[in-house]
Amino acid sequence: MKTFFTKAKKILLSVYSAILLLVLGAAALLNRYLLNYAIGRGGSGGDRKVALDVTGPDNQVQKTIEENRAAQMKKNREFLSEHKEKPVSIRSNDGFVLNGGYFPNGKSHLWAITIHGYRSNHTRMTSAIQHFYDAGYQVLAPDLRACGTSEGNFVGMGWLDRKDILKWINWIIRHDPKAEIVVYGVSMGAATTMMTAGEHTPDQVKVFIEDCGYTSAWDIFANEMRLRFHLPAFPILHTANIISRIVAGYSFSRASALAQVARCEKPMLFIHGTADDFIPYSMMNVLYQAKPGTNKASVTAEGAGHTEAMYVLGDRYWNAVFRFIAKYNRVS
Repeated sequence: MKTFFTKAKKILLSVYSAILLLVLGAAALLNRYLLNYAIGRGGSGGDRKVALDVTGPDNQVQKTIEENRAAQMKKNREFLSEHKEKPVSIRSNDGFVLNGGYFPNGKSHLWAITIHGYRSNHTRMTSAIQHFYDAGYQVLAPDLRACGTSEGNFVGMGWLDRKDILKWINWIIRHDPKAEIVVYGVSMGAATTMMTAGEHTPDQVKVFIEDCGYTSAWDIFANEMRLRFHLPAFPILHTANIISRIVAGYSFSRASALAQVARCEKPMLFIHGTADDFIPYSMMNVLYQAKPGTNKASVTAEGAGHTEAMYVLGDRYWNAVFRFIAKYNRVS
């Protein structure tokens, strides 16, 4: 009888061990899938159909968005027909070739770095490029790592990209030691802007402008897991966080714009739409409060969805941007 129970115990332990291994294996595969989905170069995390937390713009706001977007697209086509970008590249600290477009503008010492969003590329920043160029700026528009034509296996969510932007800043200074640089970003590019702002930047960097950036990669992924998959952050995001640190070189919890903004001493303008269905509007207020000092301002675009603030506000958007820059970088 004792032998029977001993054998039964061994069988049960073997079964439990096999089940545990299967569960762990399935969890590992699921986490790797979600990691590739979210930040892998070929992932489809940019395709988004979710149950939204916010109400979209009303008919009048939507009409304004469509009219202003159409007008801006026309300006973009005209701008690109008259101004050709110059391809430029650098090499990241971890060996990737990062490409971008440079729009020379005479002998101006004013420079703008325009940073695109999640799974996008620098050509999607033409609206910002056009406005900065017409205001007299030389414009550098990089493709972030694993985006556009730049090398890289994983999207950096702003954290890896902050070091890359510092290298682009140095590229500008090598070409123009008298440069006066504005760093401007939208969505993930805004998070990149804020994460860069928390680093030590050269004196040539004058102002940071973020439009609809998130507090941290962790926060935005937790929110997306809830909206896309109806899942809580625990345990999947916690294990994906560990895997990301191993295979992508950073953890979602460390990739915090909020922590970096708290270290920023230079001027920063915060912009966000109240109807943003991707990065909650509430994040702007948290980020704004974290920014030390009085050299900051915020712009709210009522009824604007994600990246739509410039279309809701129209000329008021760029007037606010250049007014803020002028306040803290008085050019003679």
